[in-house]
Amino acid sequence: MSLRTMAPCLVCTLLATALAGAPCALAAKDSTSNPGRDLSGTYNIATLTPLQRPDRFEGKATLTEEEAAAIAQYWANNLAKDAERSDPNRAAPPEGGAEIYVPEFEGAAGGVGGYNAFYVDIGESNFKIDGKYRTSIITSPDNGKLPPMSDAGRARMMQQAGQFRKNTGTAWWVGMEQGPYDDPELRPLAERCILGFGSTAGPPALPVMYNNLKRIVQTDDYVMILNEMNHDARVIRLNADHAPASVKKWLGDSVGHWEGDTLVVDTTNFREEPGLFMATEDLHVVERFTRQAGGSLLYSFTVEDPTWTAPWSGEYPWPLSEDMVYEYACHEGNYALGGILRGARVLEAEALSEQGTEAQADQNPSD
Repeated sequence: MSLRTMAPCLVCTLLATALAGAPCALAAKDSTSNPGRDLSGTYNIATLTPLQRPDRFEGKATLTEEEAAAIAQYWANNLAKDAERSDPNRAAPPEGGAEIYVPEFEGAAGGVGGYNAFYVDIGESNFKIDGKYRTSIITSPDNGKLPPMSDAGRARMMQQAGQFRKNTGTAWWVGMEQGPYDDPELRPLAERCILGFGSTAGPPALPVMYNNLKRIVQTDDYVMILNEMNHDARVIRLNADHAPASVKKWLGDSVGHWEGDTLVVDTTNFREEPGLFMATEDLHVVERFTRQAGGSLLYSFTVEDPTWTAPWSGEYPWPLSEDMVYEYACHEGNYALGGILRGARVLEAEALSEQGTEAQADQNPSD
């Protein structure tokens, strides 16, 4: 699903248009004599394979054809149901929202109904590597799950959990030293349209529920990955040194080199809040891009970060696509951010008023 909101953004539009039609001549000179080093193209990384292995597949790195078909059918049925026309005479949702039929999307929908199937692009099946359906993107640890968090990682997780709770329609944060709506910069990066959610641009680049197209364009000295989500453009410098440690970037500082026909990319120098959930500014990611028969890429990565007690790795294919990357103009969050903060002020006023009423009642129990 490539055609998204298309609010005017001249610079982004010119960039996307130029890259979408970039000629093969832009590919690195090495590609002329070695097509295996030409990564240029558009890829759709949507997949039903999750990052971590589901508990029901414990001990299984691969799926049978029947298991993969059942997963594909499950999601096809749910998305078909979500694509049905809404009843114009339906009643309002219950106060506080209701559980929706796909539990995995409850958080995104907020319990009151969110995106319908038109916007969801999660692929049609689990991906295959070496002819086998995989149960997870993570390959190391062997259990297909993230390593345990470190003490520092757990502390950060608990701190963040205290700032974000399910929306109850009340100002539950009143009385806290700092509430989650006290400052626009306290809101998540994706909500502020700074980075796409779910580490979609990476590194590591991970599939999300929509906008999974990637456009790669090469020159002699650079490899650029244009991500459909948030139009994040990641520029990888070839055969270069990392920037000084004091230079921090949202997507990190990426430096690449060729090992045979594999592009190896080393990324450091992240800001304090990388796109990868719970990672720190000390995040270090090594990625490998290898052209496969048929034009797709095999993408693999290893993550090192103090949040986890050990490094972890994963891999999945980037299938070649004939789709074009249209502009993704993330202005909804920019406009809505003011509404989010104003709404918080209203809820705070209501909570303080209620507290005042209760205090007055305690002072005058005869009333």
